[in-house]
Amino acid sequence: MAMFDVDDIRDWRGLPVVDKDGGKIGKLEAVYFDTATEEPSFATVKVGLPGGGRLVFVPLAGARVSPGHLRVIVDKKTAKDAPSIGTDGELEAAEEPGIYGHYGLDYQVGANGERRLGRR
Repeated sequence: MAMFDVDDIRDWRGLPVVDKDGGKIGKLEAVYFDTATEEPSFATVKVGLPGGGRLVFVPLAGARVSPGHLRVIVDKKTAKDAPSIGTDGELEAAEEPGIYGHYGLDYQVGANGERRLGRR
């Protein structure tokens, strides 16, 4: 999974998220954790115009923090085409499989049917 401390990633909220080639995707809004492992697995990144926009989900596996930004291993177009929620919206459990599927990742609900992603 991601190679950074969870507490550290929260400090990056509002800073730029860039793709593997350094292209700006948007600004980090929140971190979602895998409820089974407690590891950070996705970030929401604000894209679009100031005062509007949406939050896209970007995987954190392989992400790196550096001074001034967070670099993820997906490309900008894939990230911007990812499933999204409104800037004041909430992720519904039924939307989780689509997020994983967009990135070619396997999705499994918890052993007791619990959802996979939780925001902190």
